Amino acid sequence: MMLGLLLAKAGIHVTVLEKHSDFFRDFRGDTIHPSTLDLIDQLGLRERFDAIPHTFFRTLELSLNRNRIRPVDFGHLHGPNREVVLMPQWDFLTLLAEEARTHTSFHLVMDAEATRLRRTGGRVTGVYVTTPNGELEIEAALTVAADGRDSRIRKDSGLAVQDFGIAIDVLWFRLPKPLVEPPSTLGYLSQDTMIVTIPRSDYYQTAMLIPKNGFEKVRSEGLPQFRRSVVGAAEFLAPVIDSLQDWDQVKLLSVQINRLKRWHLPGFLCIGDAAHAMSPAFGVGINYALQDAVATANVIAAPLAAGTLREHHLARVQRRRAPAVRLMQPIQLMLHRVIARPGGGAMIPNPLPRRVRVALVLLLPLVRRVAARVVGRGFVPERIRAELLKN
Repeated sequence: MMLGLLLAKAGIHVTVLEKHSDFFRDFRGDTIHPSTLDLIDQLGLRERFDAIPHTFFRTLELSLNRNRIRPVDFGHLHGPNREVVLMPQWDFLTLLAEEARTHTSFHLVMDAEATRLRRTGGRVTGVYVTTPNGELEIEAALTVAADGRDSRIRKDSGLAVQDFGIAIDVLWFRLPKPLVEPPSTLGYLSQDTMIVTIPRSDYYQTAMLIPKNGFEKVRSEGLPQFRRSVVGAAEFLAPVIDSLQDWDQVKLLSVQINRLKRWHLPGFLCIGDAAHAMSPAFGVGINYALQDAVATANVIAAPLAAGTLREHHLARVQRRRAPAVRLMQPIQLMLHRVIARPGGGAMIPNPLPRRVRVALVLLLPLVRRVAARVVGRGFVPERIRAELLKN
């Protein structure tokens, strides 16, 4: 959506395909980082953005084996945006779509799934699309796969994926907010599991980490045991945990970390999770996808408008964005091996020994500053080029 908006602002005819009939997907990431807020400001959308119901936090706090730790403080960042906003993704997508529709060169087609690539003479020249009214054929000078970690058109392209094994999956579910809420805390790690609580207006979008391919085992132990495991890590949820009455309320996210060795073919480019699936750690996936979109528009808008787009332009996009991905993914992998995994909270004892308390006092101020930059802005933050902002 972001890429479509930026290309439409440049006067380029662009069609965005959405396979669903709406944007409402409850269990998607909601985190909008400072790097993305900077882009909202550049686009002149901040007033409309702020009018959408949302919450935000400036510090990221964790409960590790019931020890409260604050490893990230976005207040250390420079610039006007020093917080992470939590906003339902469907609202954010709607905002971008509404702005994009103000440009006559932008077209959004809902209920339209790109299923395979159209090829002519060794070059990708569009896509075949499945709709409720039958199959469509769309011709395009450039086709961009932004259809996620299970991208069908990436698979059809034959581009090789490098997969990094990760030992967790995530279960998503809703829980009402209890009458007594704790201080803002994003994650609760116990000796058994990790619970993530993303605040919405009157409920938490909640996640539990489980061992890879472990959902059937969790189900076989029954809902009562599942509820006990949640409360064992996040005790404050005890008054509302009985709202989980059916396994249909629990959705599985199969966690992946992978990336393409090459993101492009003649006439074809992958961005976002289609190019590099990120884990939920730090909530950076959406923001890296948006940074990809900006970098892509910055590089390709002029040659695309002039009819001179070549594969070397697409290679420039990969050269620009791949280093940030190659730096972040190992950090995510390390985090999952050490902390963000079932039982990761047990690495910190309770009560804390004096030597651990001293170490935390000495190390955490530096960690907060570094983590704020790495998580909040990323390794290669993007800015929209001035010529793309004229319209």
